[in-house]
Order: sequence, then structure tokens, then C-alpha cells
Amino acid sequence: MKSWDGGPPLSCTFSFMDILATLNRNYIPQLKVMLFSMRMSNPETDCTIYLMNQDIPQDELDTLSTWLSLIGYNLSAIQVDDSCFSDAVVTKQYPKEMYYRLIAPMLLPQSLDRILYLDPDILIINLLDKLWNLDIGDNLFAAAVHTDKKELAAAINSLRLGTKTPYFNSGVLLMNLQKCREEIRTEDIFSFVREHASGLVLPDQDVLNALYGNRIMEIDDFIWNYDARMYSSYLMRSLGTADIAWVMENTSILHFCGRQKPWKPNYQHRFGILYMHYMRLAERLGSSVPHD
Repeated sequence: MKSWDGGPPLSCTFSFMDILATLNRNYIPQLKVMLFSMRMSNPETDCTIYLMNQDIPQDELDTLSTWLSLIGYNLSAIQVDDSCFSDAVVTKQYPKEMYYRLIAPMLLPQSLDRILYLDPDILIINLLDKLWNLDIGDNLFAAAVHTDKKELAAAINSLRLGTKTPYFNSGVLLMNLQKCREEIRTEDIFSFVREHASGLVLPDQDVLNALYGNRIMEIDDFIWNYDARMYSSYLMRSLGTADIAWVMENTSILHFCGRQKPWKPNYQHRFGILYMHYMRLAERLGSSVPHD
């Protein structure tokens, strides 16, 4: 019988997931909130968190690792070398971090055959096992389309990027690492950015859709990548079914897309108070971690 501080005893049957995060030191607090919510909502699933970064100091990584151990997770920090970007466009608009999730298959351990990438501005409020175990065949990724903008986004991006597929959100990606290693070439990514630099709006997401949109399995955004700004739209599209009670029971991933964020002042969208709840709980747990 295994247990962790702050939660109920866990049964003897466990599942396991590998999670990918790519961020700089400024987003560590949000990463903690996301992972704490995941542990609370998936108490029988253990995880290794692969954190791709370039400049997070070792003492901060050590503190994060200690914090993760309190909830039963392991940290594997991957320092990305500058040499990876010798042929890449790197500017304030196109920072190195934007490439991380696209080149991750080549930098992650070869022993991994799949990984779930999650943006840090996310809450996990229900089980992830059906997503983790999804058979995506020979596709490179599984991802959601934010369907309230589906037709408009498809039309605009067909003109802007030459895409013929729906416009996928890159904040939640189930990655078929074996197929990605076979088909993704960093030179293709860097070349595309060089050729289209003046027209990219959401650079890494644009590249994902332009180069690999036809190699992505679509998953339900109501369940796996719910845009937390768009409650009224989801409610309308569901003919009134997807109300708050439905979301809390059925949605697994709440994604706080856009410029407004629930950890910043004056956030006004509906799920902000839920985010604050998890944030306070994660902070309380953090207060028990010793700091040098």
C-alpha cells in the first residue's frame, strides 16, 4: 500500500505516464499547479516529468525535484544545448523554447515510445488514462481543435500557411515518439521558420500545423483541451449539456489559453476560482520544501 502526503491511500494497482514540459524558470510555479492538479485527479498514476529547458539553475531544479517527490513524481531535467539551434531563427519573437516540443523526440531518451506534452497553463481535473492509452496508429501526434473557431481558423490558415487540415492546438500533444523520430527533421522545421518568419502568428503551433497537420489524430477538445475562456460557446454547441456540472465530471484538461491568465490580477473567466484553489494547495505543499 502506497500513500503520499496530502491525499488518500492509493491502491496496489498503478499506471504510469511520461509527461513532457518545456519552459523557462518563470513558469515553474504554473508547472507545479498543473502537476499538483494532475496528481489530485489521477491518484493511482505515477509519472516521470521530463522538463526540457536551457537556463533553469540547478538549485531551482533540485527544489522542484524535491517538491515533485512529495507527490510521488520523478523529475528528469533535460538541458538543451545551444548547438541544437545553430541553423535556427532565434529572436525575441522566435525564442529557442518555441522549438523544444517540436524537436523533443530527438532529445528525449530513445527508450520512450510515447509521451504526453502539456502546456503549464493547464489544470487536470479528471483521469488521463484514456488519452494516455489512445491508439493513434501511425500518426505522429494526437491533438485537439478548438471547435468554436474551427471553420474560420481552417480557412485563414489555408491561405496563411497552405494547410488543408483543421488547425490543431499544440498545448496538449500525445506524441508517437518512434514515428516522430522517423519522420521529423529539424532542418525542415528551421527552414520553414526562415521562409515564413514574417507571417507566423503562433510560431510553434503554426509550424506543427503546416508541416505535420495531416499526421495528427484529432481528439475531443471538450474532454482533452477545453478552452477555459469559452464556456458559453461550449454550452451553446452542446445544446446546454456541457454546463459546469458536466465539465467537472467529464472534462479532463482545462486549458487557460490566451493572454489573460488566472494567476494574474483581474482574471474574469469562469474557471479562474478553480485555478486559484489548486494554486493555493500547491503553494502550501511548496512551503514544506526546504530551501538553501
